[in-house]
Amino acid sequence: MSAETPAAPGRDEHYVTTFKRNFRAWRGGRPFWAGLFVLLGGIPIAYFPYAHLQIGHLTLAMATTAGAGSLIIGVLLVVLGISLWFQKHVRVFAGVAAILLALVSIPVSNLGGFLIGFLLALVGGAMAISWAPGVPEQAPGAVGFGETPGGAVPEGAVAGPVVPTVKSADGVSGPNDLSGTNPANGANGRHSAG
Repeated sequence: MSAETPAAPGRDEHYVTTFKRNFRAWRGGRPFWAGLFVLLGGIPIAYFPYAHLQIGHLTLAMATTAGAGSLIIGVLLVVLGISLWFQKHVRVFAGVAAILLALVSIPVSNLGGFLIGFLLALVGGAMAISWAPGVPEQAPGAVGFGETPGGAVPEGAVAGPVVPTVKSADGVSGPNDLSGTNPANGANGRHSAG
């Protein structure tokens, strides 16, 4: 084997590239980043009320009277984040619920997990609401509705949008423009009152 002969990719490289390609396709069809932000927002909200932070020889206990409420909010945010990954059709509900839970976590859970969990859940909820599934790309050479394979409009068909026409009182047909601002009727953008 010479130095110029490329080495055949190993089986491990094939599985890794296949996994990466499949994961990228899976991730692109759902609000992945919104789910990740919501999930990560639930972790500090649920963690800090039960954590004992050690600062030197000083132990700082963040336990609150509403520790159970913090745990419930955090677990619900984690579940909402996972549901955004696997049930993309509930994205609006999960986004609104994540925003509401993030707002409730401010008084209940140490300012929403020291604002870390609050901000992550808030941004993730907004991303979930605003996410929309992408339009699949049309394959090159594919024919759309009303087109021929060359991309030309069939004979007898009208290119562009079809504007309905109406016959006016004087017998002249024109576009169906009821705004009164059609340059053909002399209004030129001005309306008459009466």
